[in-house]
Amino acid sequence: MARRRLGQILVDLGYLSEDQLWDILEEQKQSPGEVIGRVAVRMGLVSDVQVGEALAEQWGMQVVNLPETNIPPKVLELVPETMASIYKIMPVSLKNDVLTVAMADPQNVAALDDLRNFLGFDVRGAVSNEAHVQQAIERYYADKQESIEDVISGLESDEDLQEIDGKAYDLASAAEMAEAAPIRKLLNMVMLLAIKDQASDIHFEPFEDEFKIRVRADGVLYEMVPPPRHLANAIVSRIKIMANLDIAERRLPQDGRIELNVGGNSVDLRVSVLPTLFGEAVVMRVLDRTVVQLDLNKIGMDPTTLTRFRSIIHRPNGIVLVTGPTGSGKTTTLYSALNELNEVRVKIITTEDPIEYDIDGLIQVPINSDIDVTFASVLRAILRHDPDKILVGEIRDYETAEIAIQSALTGHMVFSTLHTNDAPSAVTRLRDMGIPPFLITATVEAILAQRLVRKICTECRTQFEPSDELLMELQLPIAQARKYKFYYGRGCQRCNNTGYKGRCGMYELMDINDDVRDMITSDASVDDMKNLARSQGMTTLREAGLKLIFDGVTTIDEVVRETVVEGDE
Repeated sequence: MARRRLGQILVDLGYLSEDQLWDILEEQKQSPGEVIGRVAVRMGLVSDVQVGEALAEQWGMQVVNLPETNIPPKVLELVPETMASIYKIMPVSLKNDVLTVAMADPQNVAALDDLRNFLGFDVRGAVSNEAHVQQAIERYYADKQESIEDVISGLESDEDLQEIDGKAYDLASAAEMAEAAPIRKLLNMVMLLAIKDQASDIHFEPFEDEFKIRVRADGVLYEMVPPPRHLANAIVSRIKIMANLDIAERRLPQDGRIELNVGGNSVDLRVSVLPTLFGEAVVMRVLDRTVVQLDLNKIGMDPTTLTRFRSIIHRPNGIVLVTGPTGSGKTTTLYSALNELNEVRVKIITTEDPIEYDIDGLIQVPINSDIDVTFASVLRAILRHDPDKILVGEIRDYETAEIAIQSALTGHMVFSTLHTNDAPSAVTRLRDMGIPPFLITATVEAILAQRLVRKICTECRTQFEPSDELLMELQLPIAQARKYKFYYGRGCQRCNNTGYKGRCGMYELMDINDDVRDMITSDASVDDMKNLARSQGMTTLREAGLKLIFDGVTTIDEVVRETVVEGDE
Protein backbone atom coordinates (compact mmCIF):
# COMPACT_ATOMS: atom_id res chain seq x y z
CA MET A 1 0.00 0.00 0.00
CA ALA A 2 1.36 3.45 -0.93
CA ARG A 3 2.33 5.62 2.03
CA ARG A 4 0.58 8.94 2.50
CA ARG A 5 2.72 11.89 1.49
CA LEU A 6 4.33 13.89 4.29
CA GLY A 7 2.91 17.22 3.06
CA GLN A 8 -0.63 15.84 3.08
CA ILE A 9 -0.17 14.45 6.62
CA LEU A 10 0.99 17.90 7.82
CA VAL A 11 -2.19 19.37 6.28
CA ASP A 12 -4.39 16.64 7.86
CA LEU A 13 -2.80 17.30 11.27
CA GLY A 14 -3.71 20.98 10.89
CA TYR A 15 -0.09 22.21 10.84
CA LEU A 16 -0.30 23.50 7.24
CA SER A 17 -2.98 24.86 4.94
CA GLU A 18 -3.34 23.64 1.33
CA ASP A 19 -1.99 26.98 0.06
CA GLN A 20 1.08 26.73 2.30
CA LEU A 21 1.72 23.20 1.01
CA TRP A 22 1.72 24.47 -2.59
CA ASP A 23 4.18 27.22 -1.57
CA ILE A 24 6.47 24.58 -0.02
CA LEU A 25 6.31 22.41 -3.16
CA GLU A 26 7.23 25.41 -5.34
CA GLU A 27 10.15 26.21 -3.02
CA GLN A 28 11.29 22.56 -3.15
CA LYS A 29 11.60 22.79 -6.97
CA GLN A 30 14.30 25.44 -6.47
CA SER A 31 16.39 23.10 -4.31
CA PRO A 32 15.97 19.55 -5.68
CA GLY A 33 17.13 16.85 -3.28
CA GLU A 34 15.97 18.70 -0.15
CA VAL A 35 13.17 16.80 1.59
CA ILE A 36 9.82 18.49 2.05
CA GLY A 37 9.98 18.47 5.87
CA ARG A 38 13.28 20.37 5.80
CA VAL A 39 11.90 22.92 3.33
CA ALA A 40 8.83 23.50 5.52
CA VAL A 41 11.00 24.06 8.63
CA ARG A 42 13.36 26.36 6.71
CA MET A 43 10.39 28.47 5.57
CA GLY A 44 9.26 28.75 9.20
CA LEU A 45 5.84 27.19 8.54
CA VAL A 46 6.25 24.19 10.89
CA SER A 47 8.60 23.12 13.70
CA ASP A 48 10.94 20.11 13.91
CA VAL A 49 8.59 18.56 16.47
CA GLN A 50 5.60 18.85 14.10
CA VAL A 51 7.56 17.29 11.23
CA GLY A 52 8.56 14.48 13.62
CA GLU A 53 4.92 13.78 14.44
CA ALA A 54 4.06 13.65 10.74
CA LEU A 55 6.96 11.30 10.00
CA ALA A 56 5.91 9.04 12.88
CA GLU A 57 2.41 8.80 11.40
CA GLN A 58 3.78 8.23 7.89
CA TRP A 59 6.06 5.36 8.94
CA GLY A 60 3.95 3.92 11.77
CA MET A 61 6.57 4.71 14.43
CA GLN A 62 6.41 6.26 17.87
CA VAL A 63 7.96 9.66 18.62
CA VAL A 64 10.80 9.77 21.16
CA ASN A 65 11.70 12.95 23.02
CA LEU A 66 15.41 12.19 23.54
CA PRO A 67 16.26 15.15 25.83
CA GLU A 68 13.69 13.86 28.32
CA THR A 69 14.43 10.13 27.90
CA ASN A 70 16.62 8.24 30.37
CA ILE A 71 18.55 5.49 28.56
CA PRO A 72 19.73 2.50 30.70
CA PRO A 73 23.49 1.65 30.55
CA LYS A 74 22.69 -1.95 29.48
CA VAL A 75 20.95 -0.63 26.34
CA LEU A 76 23.90 1.65 25.53
CA GLU A 77 26.30 -1.32 25.68
CA LEU A 78 24.42 -3.02 22.83
CA VAL A 79 25.22 -0.30 20.27
CA PRO A 80 28.85 0.92 20.00
CA GLU A 81 29.49 4.65 19.56
CA THR A 82 30.86 4.11 16.03
CA MET A 83 27.60 2.47 14.92
CA ALA A 84 25.45 5.14 16.57
CA SER A 85 27.44 7.94 14.87
CA ILE A 86 27.56 6.37 11.40
CA TYR A 87 23.87 5.41 11.30
CA LYS A 88 22.72 8.54 13.21
CA ILE A 89 20.67 6.49 15.67
CA MET A 90 20.36 6.32 19.45
CA PRO A 91 19.36 3.13 21.31
CA VAL A 92 16.44 3.88 23.62
CA SER A 93 15.09 0.66 25.17
CA LEU A 94 15.20 -3.15 25.01
CA LYS A 95 11.98 -5.05 25.74
CA ASN A 96 11.27 -8.70 24.89
CA ASP A 97 14.42 -8.86 22.72
CA VAL A 98 13.20 -5.89 20.64
CA LEU A 99 15.63 -2.96 20.56
CA THR A 100 14.07 0.45 19.93
CA VAL A 101 16.32 3.07 18.32
CA ALA A 102 15.60 6.76 17.79
CA MET A 103 16.43 7.70 14.17
CA ALA A 104 17.52 11.05 12.77
CA ASP A 105 16.12 9.89 9.40
CA PRO A 106 13.13 7.54 9.89
CA GLN A 107 12.80 7.21 6.10
CA ASN A 108 16.07 5.26 6.01
CA VAL A 109 14.32 1.95 6.72
CA ALA A 110 17.22 0.00 5.16
CA ALA A 111 19.37 1.07 8.15
CA LEU A 112 17.12 -1.01 10.43
CA ASP A 113 17.91 -4.13 8.35
CA ASP A 114 21.65 -3.41 8.76
CA LEU A 115 21.25 -3.02 12.51
CA ARG A 116 19.32 -6.31 12.79
CA ASN A 117 22.11 -8.05 10.87
CA PHE A 118 24.84 -6.41 12.95
CA LEU A 119 23.28 -6.80 16.40
CA GLY A 120 21.27 -10.02 16.21
CA PHE A 121 18.17 -8.33 17.72
CA ASP A 122 14.85 -7.36 16.24
CA VAL A 123 15.27 -3.59 15.83
CA ARG A 124 12.36 -1.14 15.76
CA GLY A 125 12.68 2.48 14.67
CA ALA A 126 11.34 5.54 16.47
CA VAL A 127 11.23 9.14 15.26
CA SER A 128 13.51 11.87 16.59
CA ASN A 129 15.42 14.67 14.85
CA GLU A 130 19.06 14.97 13.86
CA ALA A 131 20.00 17.59 16.45
CA HIS A 132 18.53 15.57 19.35
CA VAL A 133 20.19 12.34 18.17
CA GLN A 134 23.59 14.06 17.84
CA GLN A 135 23.26 15.65 21.31
CA ALA A 136 22.30 12.28 22.84
CA ILE A 137 25.31 10.53 21.22
CA GLU A 138 27.66 13.21 22.56
CA ARG A 139 26.09 13.07 26.04
CA TYR A 140 25.79 9.31 26.55
CA TYR A 141 28.93 8.14 24.71
CA ALA A 142 31.26 10.87 26.02
CA ASP A 143 33.20 8.43 28.24
CA LYS A 144 32.15 5.19 26.52
CA GLN A 145 34.09 5.37 23.26
CA GLU A 146 35.29 1.82 22.76
CA SER A 147 38.36 1.02 20.68
CA ILE A 148 39.15 -2.23 18.87
CA GLU A 149 41.79 -2.87 21.54
CA ASP A 150 39.03 -2.78 24.21
CA VAL A 151 36.86 -5.24 22.26
CA ILE A 152 39.78 -7.64 21.70
CA SER A 153 40.83 -7.55 25.37
CA GLY A 154 37.19 -8.43 26.17
CA LEU A 155 37.37 -11.35 23.73
CA GLU A 156 40.57 -12.65 25.35
CA SER A 157 39.00 -12.65 28.81
CA ASP A 158 35.67 -14.20 27.69
CA GLU A 159 35.58 -17.70 29.22
CA ASP A 160 32.91 -19.04 26.84
CA LEU A 161 35.04 -18.12 23.81
CA GLN A 162 38.20 -19.59 25.33
CA GLU A 163 36.57 -23.01 25.56
CA ILE A 164 36.90 -23.56 21.79
CA ASP A 165 40.68 -23.09 21.84
CA GLY A 166 42.30 -26.26 20.49
CA LYS A 167 39.04 -28.09 19.79
CA ALA A 168 38.40 -29.82 16.48
CA TYR A 169 36.19 -27.92 14.03
CA ASP A 170 32.51 -28.54 14.74
CA LEU A 171 29.90 -27.08 12.37
CA ALA A 172 27.20 -26.60 15.04
CA SER A 173 29.57 -24.87 17.47
CA ALA A 174 31.03 -22.76 14.61
CA ALA A 175 27.56 -21.44 13.75
CA GLU A 176 26.85 -20.81 17.43
CA MET A 177 30.18 -19.05 17.92
CA ALA A 178 29.59 -16.88 14.84
CA GLU A 179 26.42 -15.56 16.49
CA ALA A 180 28.19 -14.75 19.81
CA ALA A 181 27.78 -11.09 20.78
CA PRO A 182 31.54 -10.36 21.21
CA ILE A 183 32.33 -11.79 17.74
CA ARG A 184 29.55 -9.68 16.22
CA LYS A 185 30.82 -6.62 18.10
CA LEU A 186 34.40 -6.99 16.86
CA LEU A 187 33.37 -7.54 13.23
CA ASN A 188 30.85 -4.69 13.32
CA MET A 189 33.50 -2.32 14.64
CA VAL A 190 36.14 -3.38 12.06
CA MET A 191 33.69 -2.95 9.15
CA LEU A 192 32.24 0.37 10.30
CA LEU A 193 35.65 1.88 11.11
CA ALA A 194 36.91 0.82 7.67
CA ILE A 195 33.91 2.46 5.99
CA LYS A 196 34.34 5.58 8.13
CA ASP A 197 38.05 5.80 7.18
CA GLN A 198 37.11 5.35 3.49
CA ALA A 199 39.13 2.14 3.23
CA SER A 200 39.02 0.16 -0.02
CA ASP A 201 39.69 -3.35 1.37
CA ILE A 202 39.58 -5.27 4.67
CA HIS A 203 41.87 -8.33 4.98
CA PHE A 204 41.42 -11.20 7.48
CA GLU A 205 44.53 -13.40 7.30
CA PRO A 206 45.21 -16.66 9.21
CA PHE A 207 48.81 -17.59 10.06
CA GLU A 208 50.21 -20.38 12.22
CA ASP A 209 50.33 -18.37 15.46
CA GLU A 210 48.11 -15.33 14.78
CA PHE A 211 45.07 -14.04 12.91
CA LYS A 212 45.81 -10.66 11.33
CA ILE A 213 43.34 -7.94 10.37
CA ARG A 214 44.65 -5.36 7.89
CA VAL A 215 42.85 -2.46 6.24
CA ARG A 216 43.85 -0.79 2.97
CA ALA A 217 43.25 2.96 3.02
CA ASP A 218 44.58 5.35 0.36
CA GLY A 219 46.29 2.39 -1.31
CA VAL A 220 48.39 1.37 1.73
CA LEU A 221 47.76 -1.51 4.16
CA TYR A 222 47.57 -0.77 7.90
CA GLU A 223 47.50 -3.50 10.53
CA MET A 224 44.91 -3.53 13.31
CA VAL A 225 45.36 -5.16 16.71
CA PRO A 226 45.02 -8.91 15.97
CA PRO A 227 42.22 -10.87 17.71
CA PRO A 228 43.03 -14.17 19.51
CA ARG A 229 44.11 -16.86 16.99
CA HIS A 230 41.54 -19.42 18.18
CA LEU A 231 38.68 -17.10 17.14
CA ALA A 232 39.65 -17.17 13.43
CA ASN A 233 37.00 -19.77 12.50
CA ALA A 234 34.28 -17.94 14.42
CA ILE A 235 35.10 -14.60 12.73
CA VAL A 236 35.24 -16.16 9.25
CA SER A 237 31.98 -18.03 9.89
CA ARG A 238 30.31 -14.77 10.96
CA ILE A 239 31.44 -13.08 7.73
CA LYS A 240 30.14 -16.07 5.70
CA ILE A 241 26.74 -15.87 7.40
CA MET A 242 26.48 -12.14 6.66
CA ALA A 243 27.46 -12.77 3.00
CA ASN A 244 25.06 -15.75 2.61
CA LEU A 245 27.91 -18.20 2.00
CA ASP A 246 28.17 -21.88 2.97
CA ILE A 247 29.88 -22.10 6.40
CA ALA A 248 30.29 -25.89 5.98
CA GLU A 249 32.43 -25.48 2.83
CA ARG A 250 36.01 -24.80 3.90
CA ARG A 251 37.97 -26.31 0.99
CA LEU A 252 36.80 -24.21 -1.96
CA PRO A 253 37.04 -20.45 -2.65
CA GLN A 254 33.71 -18.64 -2.25
CA ASP A 255 32.45 -15.20 -3.31
CA GLY A 256 29.55 -13.25 -1.87
CA ARG A 257 28.43 -9.76 -0.93
CA ILE A 258 27.12 -7.84 2.07
CA GLU A 259 24.86 -4.88 1.31
CA LEU A 260 24.76 -2.10 3.90
CA ASN A 261 22.98 1.24 4.03
CA VAL A 262 25.29 3.60 5.90
CA GLY A 263 24.04 7.13 6.56
CA GLY A 264 21.45 6.81 3.79
CA ASN A 265 24.07 5.66 1.24
CA SER A 266 24.35 2.11 -0.03
CA VAL A 267 27.72 0.47 0.65
CA ASP A 268 28.54 -2.84 -1.03
CA LEU A 269 31.06 -5.22 0.57
CA ARG A 270 32.33 -7.80 -1.95
CA VAL A 271 33.47 -10.82 0.06
CA SER A 272 36.06 -13.33 -1.18
CA VAL A 273 36.98 -16.40 0.90
CA LEU A 274 40.17 -18.30 0.06
CA PRO A 275 41.29 -21.60 1.71
CA THR A 276 44.93 -21.32 2.86
CA LEU A 277 47.45 -23.48 4.73
CA PHE A 278 46.29 -22.25 8.15
CA GLY A 279 42.57 -21.70 7.56
CA GLU A 280 40.40 -19.46 5.44
CA ALA A 281 41.51 -15.95 4.43
CA VAL A 282 38.86 -13.33 3.70
CA VAL A 283 39.09 -10.05 1.79
CA MET A 284 36.22 -7.56 1.71
CA ARG A 285 36.30 -4.98 -1.09
CA VAL A 286 34.46 -1.85 0.11
CA LEU A 287 32.47 -0.17 -2.67
CA ASP A 288 31.11 3.12 -1.36
CA ARG A 289 29.64 5.45 -3.99
CA THR A 290 30.01 8.48 -1.69
CA VAL A 291 33.81 8.05 -1.60
CA VAL A 292 34.26 7.81 -5.37
CA GLN A 293 32.91 10.84 -7.19
CA LEU A 294 32.28 9.89 -10.80
CA ASP A 295 32.90 13.36 -12.17
CA LEU A 296 35.72 14.28 -14.56
CA ASN A 297 36.10 17.63 -12.81
CA LYS A 298 36.91 15.89 -9.52
CA ILE A 299 39.42 13.19 -10.47
CA GLY A 300 42.43 15.53 -10.24
CA MET A 301 43.22 15.96 -13.94
CA ASP A 302 44.98 19.24 -14.72
CA PRO A 303 42.90 21.71 -16.82
CA THR A 304 44.94 21.34 -20.04
CA THR A 305 44.84 17.51 -20.02
CA LEU A 306 41.15 17.56 -19.02
CA THR A 307 40.19 19.80 -21.97
CA ARG A 308 42.03 17.48 -24.39
CA PHE A 309 40.52 14.33 -22.82
CA ARG A 310 36.99 15.81 -22.98
CA SER A 311 37.29 16.57 -26.68
CA ILE A 312 38.56 13.01 -27.33
CA ILE A 313 35.75 11.15 -25.51
CA HIS A 314 33.12 13.12 -27.46
CA ARG A 315 34.45 11.86 -30.79
CA PRO A 316 31.96 9.67 -32.74
CA ASN A 317 34.12 6.54 -33.04
CA GLY A 318 37.50 5.06 -32.16
CA ILE A 319 39.19 3.50 -29.13
CA VAL A 320 40.28 5.27 -25.95
CA LEU A 321 42.61 3.20 -23.75
CA VAL A 322 43.38 3.88 -20.08
CA THR A 323 46.50 2.13 -18.78
CA GLY A 324 48.10 1.61 -15.40
CA PRO A 325 48.60 -1.07 -12.73
CA THR A 326 45.79 -2.58 -10.66
CA GLY A 327 44.35 -0.03 -8.24
CA SER A 328 45.47 3.05 -10.18
CA GLY A 329 41.93 4.40 -10.66
CA LYS A 330 41.42 3.38 -14.32
CA THR A 331 37.83 2.24 -13.77
CA THR A 332 36.93 5.45 -11.93
CA THR A 333 38.28 7.56 -14.81
CA LEU A 334 36.30 5.56 -17.39
CA TYR A 335 33.10 5.65 -15.31
CA SER A 336 33.52 9.43 -14.95
CA ALA A 337 33.86 9.75 -18.73
CA LEU A 338 30.77 7.59 -19.33
CA ASN A 339 28.85 9.55 -16.69
CA GLU A 340 29.52 12.71 -18.69
CA LEU A 341 28.42 11.04 -21.94
CA ASN A 342 25.32 9.55 -20.30
CA GLU A 343 22.42 11.26 -22.08
CA VAL A 344 19.01 10.09 -23.27
CA ARG A 345 20.12 10.16 -26.92
CA VAL A 346 23.28 8.06 -26.29
CA LYS A 347 23.11 4.28 -25.81
CA ILE A 348 25.97 3.10 -23.56
CA ILE A 349 26.68 -0.58 -22.81
CA THR A 350 29.48 -1.83 -20.54
CA THR A 351 30.92 -5.26 -19.84
CA GLU A 352 32.96 -5.57 -16.65
CA ASP A 353 34.55 -8.11 -14.34
CA PRO A 354 33.06 -7.39 -11.85
CA ILE A 355 30.59 -4.49 -12.12
CA GLU A 356 31.78 -2.13 -9.38
CA TYR A 357 29.16 0.64 -9.50
CA ASP A 358 25.71 0.56 -11.04
CA ILE A 359 24.88 3.75 -12.92
CA ASP A 360 21.42 4.79 -14.09
CA GLY A 361 21.13 4.91 -17.87
CA LEU A 362 23.95 2.42 -18.57
CA ILE A 363 23.37 -1.19 -19.62
CA GLN A 364 25.96 -3.14 -17.59
CA VAL A 365 26.85 -6.78 -18.30
CA PRO A 366 28.87 -8.85 -15.79
CA ILE A 367 31.55 -11.29 -17.01
CA ASN A 368 31.27 -14.94 -15.91
CA SER A 369 34.11 -17.02 -17.36
CA ASP A 370 32.77 -20.20 -15.63
CA ILE A 371 29.94 -20.34 -18.20
CA ASP A 372 32.04 -18.86 -21.04
CA VAL A 373 30.61 -15.33 -20.70
CA THR A 374 33.90 -13.64 -21.62
CA PHE A 375 34.75 -10.11 -22.75
CA ALA A 376 34.93 -11.34 -26.35
CA SER A 377 31.60 -13.23 -26.33
CA VAL A 378 29.75 -10.39 -24.57
CA LEU A 379 31.27 -7.80 -26.89
CA ARG A 380 29.92 -9.68 -29.92
CA ALA A 381 26.43 -9.70 -28.38
CA ILE A 382 26.65 -6.01 -27.39
CA LEU A 383 27.14 -5.01 -31.05
CA ARG A 384 23.66 -6.41 -31.81
CA HIS A 385 22.14 -4.04 -29.21
CA ASP A 386 22.70 -0.84 -31.20
CA PRO A 387 25.17 0.90 -28.84
CA ASP A 388 26.83 4.30 -29.41
CA LYS A 389 29.51 3.94 -26.72
CA ILE A 390 30.94 0.67 -25.36
CA LEU A 391 33.10 0.02 -22.29
CA VAL A 392 35.12 -3.22 -22.29
CA GLY A 393 36.51 -3.70 -18.76
CA GLU A 394 39.89 -4.92 -20.02
CA ILE A 395 41.52 -6.01 -23.27
CA ARG A 396 43.22 -9.26 -22.21
CA ASP A 397 43.71 -11.15 -25.46
CA TYR A 398 43.83 -10.93 -29.24
CA GLU A 399 40.18 -11.94 -29.67
CA THR A 400 38.87 -9.13 -27.45
CA ALA A 401 41.23 -6.59 -29.06
CA GLU A 402 40.12 -7.67 -32.55
CA ILE A 403 36.39 -7.28 -31.78
CA ALA A 404 37.03 -3.91 -30.06
CA ILE A 405 38.82 -2.73 -33.23
CA GLN A 406 35.99 -4.00 -35.47
CA SER A 407 33.52 -2.13 -33.23
CA ALA A 408 35.50 1.10 -33.63
CA LEU A 409 35.75 0.64 -37.40
CA THR A 410 31.96 0.22 -37.64
CA GLY A 411 31.25 3.57 -35.98
CA HIS A 412 31.31 2.92 -32.22
CA MET A 413 33.32 4.64 -29.48
CA VAL A 414 35.08 1.97 -27.41
CA PHE A 415 36.64 2.57 -23.97
CA SER A 416 38.90 -0.02 -22.37
CA THR A 417 41.91 -0.62 -20.10
CA LEU A 418 45.33 -2.22 -20.46
CA HIS A 419 48.06 -2.97 -17.93
CA THR A 420 51.13 -1.03 -19.12
CA ASN A 421 53.58 1.35 -17.41
CA ASP A 422 52.95 4.39 -19.60
CA ALA A 423 50.91 5.56 -22.59
CA PRO A 424 53.34 4.74 -25.48
CA SER A 425 53.86 1.17 -24.12
CA ALA A 426 50.17 0.43 -24.84
CA VAL A 427 50.93 0.48 -28.57
CA THR A 428 53.66 -2.16 -28.04
CA ARG A 429 51.24 -4.27 -25.97
CA LEU A 430 48.65 -4.25 -28.78
CA ARG A 431 51.37 -5.20 -31.28
CA ASP A 432 52.47 -8.07 -29.01
CA MET A 433 48.87 -9.34 -28.93
CA GLY A 434 49.06 -9.66 -32.73
CA ILE A 435 47.17 -6.52 -33.82
CA PRO A 436 48.63 -5.16 -37.11
CA PRO A 437 49.95 -1.56 -36.89
CA PHE A 438 47.55 -0.35 -39.62
CA LEU A 439 44.54 -1.36 -37.46
CA ILE A 440 46.02 0.37 -34.38
CA THR A 441 46.50 3.62 -36.32
CA ALA A 442 43.00 3.35 -37.84
CA THR A 443 41.16 3.00 -34.54
CA VAL A 444 43.07 4.16 -31.41
CA GLU A 445 42.29 7.83 -30.73
CA ALA A 446 44.14 8.35 -27.44
CA ILE A 447 45.93 6.54 -24.61
CA LEU A 448 45.74 7.80 -21.03
CA ALA A 449 48.25 6.46 -18.47
CA GLN A 450 47.56 7.16 -14.80
CA ARG A 451 48.70 6.58 -11.22
CA LEU A 452 47.29 7.45 -7.80
CA VAL A 453 49.34 9.20 -5.11
CA ARG A 454 48.36 9.96 -1.53
CA LYS A 455 47.58 13.58 -0.69
CA ILE A 456 49.22 15.30 2.29
CA CYS A 457 46.72 15.70 5.16
CA THR A 458 45.63 19.37 5.19
CA GLU A 459 45.35 19.40 9.01
CA CYS A 460 49.01 18.55 9.70
CA ARG A 461 50.75 19.71 6.50
CA THR A 462 54.20 21.10 7.38
CA GLN A 463 56.88 22.77 5.28
CA PHE A 464 60.39 21.27 5.39
CA GLU A 465 63.78 21.46 3.68
CA PRO A 466 64.48 18.18 1.83
CA SER A 467 68.02 16.79 1.79
CA ASP A 468 70.09 16.84 -1.40
CA GLU A 469 69.78 13.03 -1.59
CA LEU A 470 65.99 13.26 -1.58
CA LEU A 471 65.97 15.97 -4.24
CA MET A 472 68.30 13.90 -6.42
CA GLU A 473 65.62 11.22 -6.62
CA LEU A 474 63.50 13.70 -8.61
CA GLN A 475 66.27 13.94 -11.24
CA LEU A 476 66.19 17.75 -11.07
CA PRO A 477 69.18 20.09 -10.67
CA ILE A 478 69.48 20.82 -6.91
CA ALA A 479 69.61 24.60 -7.48
CA GLN A 480 66.40 24.51 -9.54
CA ALA A 481 64.56 22.32 -7.00
CA ARG A 482 65.53 24.61 -4.10
CA LYS A 483 63.36 27.37 -5.60
CA TYR A 484 60.22 25.46 -4.57
CA LYS A 485 58.60 24.80 -1.18
CA PHE A 486 58.22 21.20 -0.03
CA TYR A 487 55.71 19.76 2.45
CA TYR A 488 54.97 16.58 4.39
CA GLY A 489 52.29 15.47 6.87
CA ARG A 490 53.37 15.34 10.53
CA GLY A 491 50.53 12.98 11.42
CA CYS A 492 47.38 13.84 13.37
CA GLN A 493 44.10 12.32 14.55
CA ARG A 494 42.33 13.14 11.28
CA CYS A 495 44.77 11.07 9.19
CA ASN A 496 45.39 8.33 11.80
CA ASN A 497 48.95 9.66 12.22
CA THR A 498 49.89 8.68 8.65
CA GLY A 499 50.39 12.23 7.33
CA TYR A 500 48.19 11.44 4.32
CA LYS A 501 44.44 11.77 3.68
CA GLY A 502 42.84 10.94 0.33
CA ARG A 503 44.40 10.36 -3.07
CA CYS A 504 44.64 12.15 -6.38
CA GLY A 505 45.58 11.13 -9.90
CA MET A 506 48.60 11.79 -12.11
CA TYR A 507 47.83 11.61 -15.82
CA GLU A 508 49.78 11.19 -19.08
CA LEU A 509 47.57 11.67 -22.17
CA MET A 510 48.96 10.71 -25.58
CA ASP A 511 46.77 11.85 -28.48
CA ILE A 512 47.25 9.54 -31.48
CA ASN A 513 47.65 12.21 -34.19
CA ASP A 514 49.01 11.76 -37.71
CA ASP A 515 52.66 12.12 -36.61
CA VAL A 516 52.26 9.41 -33.97
CA ARG A 517 50.43 7.21 -36.51
CA ASP A 518 53.38 7.49 -38.91
CA MET A 519 55.70 6.37 -36.09
CA ILE A 520 53.47 3.39 -35.22
CA THR A 521 53.39 2.35 -38.90
CA SER A 522 57.18 2.62 -39.16
CA ASP A 523 57.56 0.41 -36.05
CA ALA A 524 59.23 3.16 -33.96
CA SER A 525 60.41 2.45 -30.38
CA VAL A 526 58.49 3.43 -27.26
CA ASP A 527 61.11 6.09 -26.42
CA ASP A 528 60.82 7.68 -29.88
CA MET A 529 57.01 7.86 -29.54
CA LYS A 530 57.30 9.32 -26.04
CA ASN A 531 59.78 12.01 -27.20
CA LEU A 532 57.50 12.97 -30.09
CA ALA A 533 54.43 13.16 -27.83
CA ARG A 534 56.35 15.30 -25.31
CA SER A 535 57.49 17.66 -28.05
CA GLN A 536 53.80 18.06 -28.95
CA GLY A 537 52.79 18.98 -25.39
CA MET A 538 52.22 15.66 -23.57
CA THR A 539 52.84 15.86 -19.82
CA THR A 540 54.53 12.67 -18.57
CA LEU A 541 53.53 10.96 -15.32
CA ARG A 542 56.74 12.17 -13.64
CA GLU A 543 56.09 15.79 -14.76
CA ALA A 544 52.50 15.59 -13.49
CA GLY A 545 53.88 14.30 -10.18
CA LEU A 546 56.40 17.16 -9.92
CA LYS A 547 53.58 19.67 -10.37
CA LEU A 548 51.66 18.02 -7.49
CA ILE A 549 54.80 18.23 -5.28
CA PHE A 550 55.42 21.90 -6.10
CA ASP A 551 51.71 22.68 -5.46
CA GLY A 552 52.04 21.14 -1.98
CA VAL A 553 49.52 18.38 -2.76
CA THR A 554 51.77 15.33 -2.28
CA THR A 555 55.29 14.34 -1.18
CA ILE A 556 58.50 13.48 -3.01
CA ASP A 557 58.34 9.89 -1.67
CA GLU A 558 54.88 9.30 -3.19
CA VAL A 559 55.82 10.51 -6.67
CA VAL A 560 59.14 8.59 -6.69
CA ARG A 561 57.29 5.43 -5.60
CA GLU A 562 54.67 5.67 -8.37
CA THR A 563 56.66 6.94 -11.37
CA VAL A 564 59.79 5.99 -13.30
CA VAL A 565 62.47 8.41 -14.36
CA GLU A 566 62.25 9.59 -17.97
CA GLY A 567 65.06 7.90 -19.88
CA ASP A 568 65.98 11.00 -21.88
CA GLU A 569 66.48 13.30 -18.91
